[in-house]
Amino acid sequence: MSESAGEWLRRLTDLHGPLMFHQSGGCCDGSSPMCFPDGEFRIGPADVHLGDLMVEGLAKPVGFWMAADQYEYWKHTQLTVDVVKGRGSGFSVEAPEGVRFLIRSRLFTDQESEALGLL
Repeated sequence: MSESAGEWLRRLTDLHGPLMFHQSGGCCDGSSPMCFPDGEFRIGPADVHLGDLMVEGLAKPVGFWMAADQYEYWKHTQLTVDVVKGRGSGFSVEAPEGVRFLIRSRLFTDQESEALGLL
């Protein structure tokens, strides 16, 4: 998570309470990480819990889930949640604020992939 994403998550938590992310495999902004009040998006058996974002100053970590079919494409990459100016579409809580979350990624090295059991 970038520093600016952490700042926005603190700000948005003040407005909406605890938060969560879900990233689907949809087209356009459907493939962007969507931020919801925790529990507002229904997680199902076709979703993978990638982990929790530990945000300094927040009592509860921000969970991050991804659709399983999307995870198959991304599992060989390190994902970083970031935020940029501009309005995305959808129901993500940051949309009215003039910013949008996005994912930055890089491929894992062979050593990282081996340590994660991906090779």
